[in-house]
Amino acid sequence: MKKQASEPRKIAGIGDAAVKAKTGKIWQEWLTLLDAADAQKMDHPAIARHLSEQGCPYWWSHMVTVGYEQESGLREKHQTPSGYRISGSKTIVVPLSALYAAWEDATARRRWLKAPGLRVRRATEGKSIRIAWADGSSVDVDFYTRGPAKSQVTVQHGKLAGAEEAARMQAFWAQALGQLKRTLES
Repeated sequence: MKKQASEPRKIAGIGDAAVKAKTGKIWQEWLTLLDAADAQKMDHPAIARHLSEQGCPYWWSHMVTVGYEQESGLREKHQTPSGYRISGSKTIVVPLSALYAAWEDATARRRWLKAPGLRVRRATEGKSIRIAWADGSSVDVDFYTRGPAKSQVTVQHGKLAGAEEAARMQAFWAQALGQLKRTLES
């Protein structure tokens, strides 16, 4: 059963209040507008273009498009044009250099990440690491300073085979990043 227009909604992880603050409309208004434009017959760029023409800001036009595609069954959660992608992040009370070293140094990485067959493709010290996963998927890791002794890591795991694999890897990364935090903060 679909929610009524008066009930607050959350689609694609974003609630009505955030969508309205950035676009001037709540989810139901955007969904109704897109249904009226027969957006189910459009591809992602065409839907986003239509939203932009209706005054939706550029980034938000793509976010609203993803929400519409998920709500109308055109896209599954975590699905992208190149497969499925998940993300995760963790803020850890250590300097950025220590967080980066826990990823970059293979011996240190094995203490908290149980993932045989990964290969670091490219690394930019203190900023990012790009990893080729054993199954052909890819992992982008980015690092941010959040204070003198606090830093954040974000992980995007892309080119996943399907929704089940995306859900499995979402759980894997939640556990792995938790283990990283426990290892570094102990």
